[in-house]
Amino acid sequence: MASTKPKKKNPRLASGRKRVRQDVKLNAANTSLRSKYRTAVKNVEKAVIAGDKTKATELFAKMQAVVDTVADKGIFHKNKAARDKSRLSTKVKALALAAPKTDEKTTAKTA
Repeated sequence: MASTKPKKKNPRLASGRKRVRQDVKLNAANTSLRSKYRTAVKNVEKAVIAGDKTKATELFAKMQAVVDTVADKGIFHKNKAARDKSRLSTKVKALALAAPKTDEKTTAKTA
């Protein structure tokens, strides 16, 4: 016995058929936005790992806009968006604070 997926029934009513068409379009749009979100977050994290302060702050500003649009459209919950922005902002701020401290220590030791 070959296992095959059961055939999906098409809706009979016109409103049901329209709903299926709309779902396909909305699913594609949501997938695109979700991908944009993940890419923006990954780019900020890569910049933080690389230690590039200016690039990280620049990408973080762009990432905030993407996260806000994703949350407004209901793809992710607003609390998840706020949590992710908060976590990345602490990483970016730590990167910004870590760079001057190392410079001050090295100048103090050499002086």
